[in-house]
Amino acid sequence: MGLEELTHETFASRIGEPFAIAEPTSLELSLEQANLGVAAHDPVRRPFSLVFRGPPLPLLPQRIYRLEHAALGPLEIFIVPISCDAGGARYEAAFT
Repeated sequence: MGLEELTHETFASRIGEPFAIAEPTSLELSLEQANLGVAAHDPVRRPFSLVFRGPPLPLLPQRIYRLEHAALGPLEIFIVPISCDAGGARYEAAFT
């Protein structure tokens, strides 16, 4: 599935589901939020963002990661760390 095919609806029903990262270290992120953005000029896809939660360590730097999901398959997504607390690290991916 290409990034251009992904929409808010692709992820809205996947809250709480795991997304695995194998490189540079093996860990699992859980989809915590799927937020719909303000309507854009593109009538096909509105902007949206995703928030994932992972373990507190290692804290992943911002970059493109290959996330594997059981139903969606492999997805190459740019994620950015946005916070880290006792509950773990949070990462955001924005789609415009």
